[in-house]
Amino acid sequence: MVITLQERRHLAFTLPEVMEITGLKAASASSFIRALVNRGVAARLRPGLFQLVPFELGREKEYLGNPYVVARELMAGRDYYVSHASAMDIHRMTTQPQLVVYVASPMARRKRAIFGTEFRFIRCPRPRFFGFSEQWVDKQNKVLVSDLERTVLDGLKAPEYCGGVSEVAKGFWMRRSDMDVRKLVDYTLRLDINAVIGRLGYLMERLEIGAENDRTTLQERLGKAYVLLDPTLPAEGKFLAKWRLRLNVAAEELRAVLQT
Repeated sequence: MVITLQERRHLAFTLPEVMEITGLKAASASSFIRALVNRGVAARLRPGLFQLVPFELGREKEYLGNPYVVARELMAGRDYYVSHASAMDIHRMTTQPQLVVYVASPMARRKRAIFGTEFRFIRCPRPRFFGFSEQWVDKQNKVLVSDLERTVLDGLKAPEYCGGVSEVAKGFWMRRSDMDVRKLVDYTLRLDINAVIGRLGYLMERLEIGAENDRTTLQERLGKAYVLLDPTLPAEGKFLAKWRLRLNVAAEELRAVLQT
């Protein structure tokens, strides 16, 4: 069975899959899996989901493997994409260590901790569930990940899941030459979230990304309400009418972050 799973490049497996491969009935297949776990050949990720342990690790009962592949398996075929700080990690938009795996999905799910890694599920309403594609995360596995443009916008919508607006700005800057600005603006208009429009317009202006007409397009869709540039920080700083922002992150601080 182990060889068959390896040939399928499917190191995470379920009870039905073991039954299909071995021909065993449910009770016998469960006993077989239990024996694999006890021998350190497989690790239990959650009830009904297991992961093969690489031979070179020896007998290991707590082996997570690639956390993004585990996130895919936890979704069990349901709609999802790896998002926020996790997507920034996959896209090389951050240098910060990742302790939480973020997954966006139209369905609400409780967070889960597996072998010290937290999996946090962010609900994304179906009309706003777009802007993702398959990406390789190791030599054998692809997962669905927000594209560069959607990753920036998710970060601006919920900076608390990305380390704050300064980290989002840094990631935006790191991959600026690969950004499709037209797509970025189109996505923003499609999301139609005032806070995202204002924060993006401000960053595009400060970082000199995109053309003047792109920023004008955003300004024309901007509402009247003011929001904080970074909602994770105290409500202080001057108000900027152009982008309906309260600038609680100094421009000098943003520049310093970009240089790190």
